[in-house]
Amino acid sequence: MKKIRKAVIPVAGLGTRFLPATKAQPKEMLPLVDKPIIQYIVEEAVAAGIEQIIFVTSSTKRAIEDHFDRSFELEYRLRQKDKEKELSDLLKISDMANFVYIRQKTPRGLGHAIYTARQVVGNEPFAVLLGDDIIDAKVPAIKQLMNVYNKYGDIVVGVTKVPKKETGKYGIVDPLPISERVVEIKRIVEKPQPAKAPSNLAVTGRYILTPEIFDILANLKPGAGNEIQLTDAMAKHIKKRAGYASIYQGTYYDCGNKIEFIKAIINLALKRKEFNGALKKYLKNI
Repeated sequence: MKKIRKAVIPVAGLGTRFLPATKAQPKEMLPLVDKPIIQYIVEEAVAAGIEQIIFVTSSTKRAIEDHFDRSFELEYRLRQKDKEKELSDLLKISDMANFVYIRQKTPRGLGHAIYTARQVVGNEPFAVLLGDDIIDAKVPAIKQLMNVYNKYGDIVVGVTKVPKKETGKYGIVDPLPISERVVEIKRIVEKPQPAKAPSNLAVTGRYILTPEIFDILANLKPGAGNEIQLTDAMAKHIKKRAGYASIYQGTYYDCGNKIEFIKAIINLALKRKEFNGALKKYLKNI
C-alpha cells in the first residue's frame, strides 16, 4: 500500500459569503487570531506527515502563494531589529512542505478542482483538505483518516456528528458501523432534510481519495449548481468499491460561515496562554 504523501487543498472559490472583506483578499487569508485560516490547514497536513501541498487556485489567490513564499525584505528588516522569534516563525512557513500551485481556470465545482490536480498527484492515494474548514484536534484530523485508509485501503471521508436539525447543510453518510469511530458508507445523501436524513454524520472537509477517482471525475456529468461534484464521484466509487467514514475526534469550525468563524477566533484564542486570562475576563464582563 502506497504512503499518502500529497494533499490537495482547493482554494479557488470567490468567498462571496464574506464580502466585502474578501473583495481584495482570499477568504483563506482571513486571520484566526494571528495566522490565516489556510496556515492552520497546511499545518494540520504537515503534522500528519504530508510532504507536498497542491493548491488549486484562481487568479485572485496570489496572496496565498505569497504567504507560503519567502519575503526577503521583511526578513531583512526583522534581522535589523533583532526580532529573532518573529523571523524564525516566518522562515518556518515557507519550509513546511513542497508547495505546488495549479490554476482552476473556470469555476466548475469541487470535483473539477480535484481533477485539475491529477497530473501532480499521479498514481497514488492523496489527501484533500478544504480551504475553509478548521478542525481543532490533538491528533490531526487528516491523520485520523489516514490511519483508517492504512487499515482498509480505500477512500475515507471525515465526518462529525451534527444536530439532526442541521442535516440540510451537509452531505450526510448512511452508515454501516464497523467500530466506535469507523463506519462503512452505504451512500452519501446531499443536504437531506432532517426527516429524511439517514444519520447525523456530516461530511466536513477532509478526504482520503485514491487515483481511481480521477477516472470517475473525467466522465462525470455536472450535478448540483451545474458543477462537477466530488460527492457524486464518491457515490459512483462506493457502488463499485468500499468507502469509509472516520468519525474524527476534534472540534469542527466551518470558517466559511460568519458565526462559526467568530467562534473559531474566540476558542482558538482561549487556548493561547497570552490571551486566555484577559479574554476570559472580557467575555465575562460583556
